[in-house]
Parts: sequence; C-alpha cells; structure tokens
Amino acid sequence: MSGWPVETETATAEGTRVAAAALGALARPGDVVLLVGGLGAGKTTFAQGFARALGVQGPVTSPTFTLVRQYRCAGVDGVRQLLHADVYRLDSLAEVEDLALAELVEDAGVALVEWGDAAAPALGADPLRVVLARPGQPGGPPAGPADPAPGADEPRRLTVGGGGSRWAGRRAALAAALASGVGGPGGGGPR
Repeated sequence: MSGWPVETETATAEGTRVAAAALGALARPGDVVLLVGGLGAGKTTFAQGFARALGVQGPVTSPTFTLVRQYRCAGVDGVRQLLHADVYRLDSLAEVEDLALAELVEDAGVALVEWGDAAAPALGADPLRVVLARPGQPGGPPAGPADPAPGADEPRRLTVGGGGSRWAGRRAALAAALASGVGGPGGGGPR
C-alpha cells in the first residue's frame, strides 16, 4: 500500500504519549492496533497516550499479569471501550483466540495488543501495526553518547504500518497528526 509505513521519532516518554494520542484520535470502533517492540520499548507508555485521546479517565497500566484491561471511553467517534491486552505470556494462538478480542471490539471497542506480532493471525483482518524501538534495538534511533537507564527518557522510533483497507483512508490524517503533534517538544515528526 502506497505511503506506508509512517515513521516518527520522539525524544521523551511524553512525546511517545503525544504521538499515541495523535493515532488514538483517529481510532474507530473495531480497530485492532498491534504494539510491537522489545522490553522497555514504550508499549505501555504508548497505550497511555492512546487512551488519553479516547477520553479514558484514570491510570492506564500494563496488563501483563491480567492479560486484558478494559477501560471505558468517553465515546469519541463512537468508541466506548478500550481493550488493552498483553499476550507476552500466552503460548499459542488458541490462547489468544480464547481472549475473544476480535469479538469484543465489534461492540464499539478498540483493542491495543502488546506483543501483538505473534497474535496477529488471531486478531482479525487489517490490524494496524505500531513498532516501538529504543536506541540499540533493531529499527531504533541511533544510540547517544551514553546509554540511559532503562525507563529513562530517551528517543523512540515509532513505525506505523499495515492496517489494510481499515486504515487506508486515515493514513494521510495520521501522517499529518504526527507531523503537527509530535514535531514539537519531545518529537521529531514523521518520515
């Protein structure tokens, strides 16, 4: 598909949240977004910004041990529920299918799935794929003169692609939103 992927860099955790909010503002009921990246890449930080754009109140935390967290949304563009899943600890596609995420998003929901690459075949057609990488990780921005401590503010590269026909009409809006929202403090804008 022409124009994919969209890439941007953020300099801080808040910059990653801003980029995620730009994408979250474009979410529609039934969307599935796969969050891909190594440990500490910023997947949960991304989920916090995405949830902010959907009007989620309260903290958004990692669902590592609960597998799925459900958040009520403010109904932005018909999205009434955010499902935030972490499939890292699941061993098979059958276990992912048992979570029934694809069915749950059909009723005005959006799903964010951490470690989503392995689960993609069980998550319906056309999921959007967001790869987050830190310095030193494949696809990440160049490392600085000193490696920051894990969890410290550091650059992230976000690569957004896939989405098939569900996202084809929103690609230009996504690129524009990233350019305006991420290009300020903490971000670098899309490429």
